[in-house]
Amino acid sequence: MNMSALTQEQCEACRADAPQVSESELANLIKLIPDWNIEVRNGVMQLEKVFSFNNFEEALAFTNKVGRISEAAGHHPAVLTEWGRVSITWWSHKIRGLHHNDFIMAAKTDAIQTL
Repeated sequence: MNMSALTQEQCEACRADAPQVSESELANLIKLIPDWNIEVRNGVMQLEKVFSFNNFEEALAFTNKVGRISEAAGHHPAVLTEWGRVSITWWSHKIRGLHHNDFIMAAKTDAIQTL
């Protein structure tokens, strides 16, 4: 599987009893989104990436694109929009960690940056 294949997948509804990605899944999936970092906050593993732009208008336009794909998928990140940069953080709140959906959405986020 490659990042392009990951962008073609659809998020599945995540229940509170859904499994987090296993260590082996994590090792494979993170290779597909190599520019993303794994952060642990309050014991919760998250995917995070900072995107750079030339100005606030470009950063805001990107933020709006992320908002559209998030709403369509029913899966929403933490977003911080600043002058020339946008920080995106994906994790699954219901399971307090990373689900396959987070990797799908990280790949889709990367794909919209290149549009």
